[in-house]
Amino acid sequence: MKLIIVESPTKAKTISKFLGKGYKVLSSFGHVRDLPTSTMGIDIEHDFTPKYVIPKKATKVVAELRAAAKHADEIYFATDEDREGEAISWHLRELLKVKPDKVKRITFHEITKGAIEHALENPRDLDLRMVDAQQARRVLDRLVGYELSPFLWRKVARGLSAGRVQSVAVRLIVEREREIQAFKAEEYWSIEAEFAKHGAPEIFGAKLHSKDEKSLDKMAITSEKEAKEILKALDKASYAVEAVEKKTTHRSPSAPFTTSTLQQDANNKLGYSAKQTMMIAQQLYEGVELGDEGSVGLITYMRTDSVNLAQKFRDEAADYIKANFPNAVAEEPRVYKTKSKGAQEAHEAIRPTEASRTPESLAAHLDDRQLKLYELIWRRAIASQMKDAEIETTAATISTGTPYRFRATGSIVVAPGFMSVYQTEMKENLLPPLEEKDALEAKSVEPKQHFTEPPARYSEATIVKALEEHGIGRPSTYAPTISTVIERGYVEKDERRLKPTDLAFLVNDLLIEHFAKIVDLDFTANMENSLDDVAEGTKEWVPVIRDFYKPFHENLEVKDKELSKKAITETATDETCEKCGKPMIIKFGRFGKFYACSGYPECKTTKPYDEKDKAAQDAAQDQAAGQVCETCGAPMMVKRGRFGTFLSCSKYPDCKFTKQIQKKTGAKCPKCKEGDIIEKRSRKGRNFYACSRYPECDHAMWSKPTGENCPTCGNLLVFAKDHKIACSDKECGFIKEAPQKEE
Repeated sequence: MKLIIVESPTKAKTISKFLGKGYKVLSSFGHVRDLPTSTMGIDIEHDFTPKYVIPKKATKVVAELRAAAKHADEIYFATDEDREGEAISWHLRELLKVKPDKVKRITFHEITKGAIEHALENPRDLDLRMVDAQQARRVLDRLVGYELSPFLWRKVARGLSAGRVQSVAVRLIVEREREIQAFKAEEYWSIEAEFAKHGAPEIFGAKLHSKDEKSLDKMAITSEKEAKEILKALDKASYAVEAVEKKTTHRSPSAPFTTSTLQQDANNKLGYSAKQTMMIAQQLYEGVELGDEGSVGLITYMRTDSVNLAQKFRDEAADYIKANFPNAVAEEPRVYKTKSKGAQEAHEAIRPTEASRTPESLAAHLDDRQLKLYELIWRRAIASQMKDAEIETTAATISTGTPYRFRATGSIVVAPGFMSVYQTEMKENLLPPLEEKDALEAKSVEPKQHFTEPPARYSEATIVKALEEHGIGRPSTYAPTISTVIERGYVEKDERRLKPTDLAFLVNDLLIEHFAKIVDLDFTANMENSLDDVAEGTKEWVPVIRDFYKPFHENLEVKDKELSKKAITETATDETCEKCGKPMIIKFGRFGKFYACSGYPECKTTKPYDEKDKAAQDAAQDQAAGQVCETCGAPMMVKRGRFGTFLSCSKYPDCKFTKQIQKKTGAKCPKCKEGDIIEKRSRKGRNFYACSRYPECDHAMWSKPTGENCPTCGNLLVFAKDHKIACSDKECGFIKEAPQKEE
């Protein structure tokens, strides 16, 4: 009997159907050994030797694997083809304690019959360099986490964590927030017109483009006064087409997905978090039940930084394109090159295992989220092998009989090429037929006020892109990093954007001042490169860890003595306590800043730090008044937690009943006409907006209502992307600019 061990039971099920009776496929259910959770688990004095233990949840699985291994003639470790997978195979070999000649390592990039058969025909030895690289990362992260995190507990608040990659991610998010806070909006104006040819019904738009044949940049008109002077100059203008330029441009398809680009596109187009994307991709990779076909792996391995495609897939894609899009066949197969820093582990991009397996053919077997992600992957991979799109652009220069000229631009797709399969954000804008000297009638010429906008907060898509560009982290780390910083209370989601909490500012500033290397972008990227060198065999892992740990530990010991929690988390104020008259101080707790009496613990007076907190606290007190616990009947009281204020039973901890405080948006429910639309939080920490009468009324939406109704259809207006306000009914299509906030 030949034993094959994989990490996942789903993967085991999919592989089993390709093999004969002589094989047995078992799952390790992930890692079978790890560092202990209660202690450091690293012998620092003896070359940082890890002390691995079998987690309690894995003991039964390990016993079953050992029993099966005793009766196996050959053992194949078929874990994932990356450092993590190589390490799991190594741990299995160490635990099973079988003769070396019985153990073989096989790898594959997709779970198909051909790939499995090829892997079994071409086994290899364990790559101990990759094992060392994974072990080095694990030891490094344990040293930082188990030494720096307790420091933060002592100096800031319990429950905090720090880490090489997560702390750098928090730094990027905090620095972006400070850019936004420091931003000063600048006013500028544009002159926009609508024209029509004399006697023609088509109206087209144009913008003031130049003066005295010199182009005007965006900030050329800085005040209403200047704009009105230009309008005055154009008061008796005569408009005509001065020149028409047409040219055809080509737009090439994007490379097939890597882990990073898949997470970005899934976030932008589907609204999936990085964690959701990887979970669904894992399901598609390991296998989905397709009726009579059984469990089938639908995509290739999803942790990759490569954009290569197998020749087999390129041939399949070419055949599919010829049959279905004959006008979009590329002149020659497209080959892409990886651009990401430190791309090491992957051998192929994320793609469908079969080009001919269309999303439509799988619709009956996949759930909604699986189907949407598969379609995204399938379309991107097929499009990557298609012809360029051809786009015709037209630019018409419009004379005015004054020094000023307008410019009208249009673009249309003349040959869609890859865009037949994979849509981009391009919007067509068709100009009517225009020729030189055509006389034009100005239907309107208006000045429009604008303000420069601050940089946007990071979304999950843009923070992944930033981490990749800086060479920080690797494909397997992006999703858990984002999840960690949210779960630890450093970041919260606000309209799908990552907003740092007060805690993030304090911890980030503390680390920058006293542990600069931990949050230094270049240092963190160089450390990743060193781990890559270990994987390639050009560096030993112990010296890499030693060079980092010695100065880090020495500095930590110094800072532990120098810094006090009071100095870090408390700030004196001029206010006095309303109860005892002692000075009030600003304190920092795990959930942010608040005012507290300096006479604590004798006086326990506290109050909100800012007006926003005060308003939330007042609203909470109003809601708590007269309410009793639904479990025991005791009065309810207001408490503050990670997600703000909430109602809790006054008999806590004997009674642990809690209740959300309703955050009204000012909008009435459009479905039942009785309830209020209130802000709520999903189990995964995402804000949404729903009727206060739930479960009697189940109306809910992801976008925040403005409190106004659509002038077109009467439905609620909601805040949309790019500073727009849109109708909550997508079929209506109403959209307008959001009003500018006053300084």
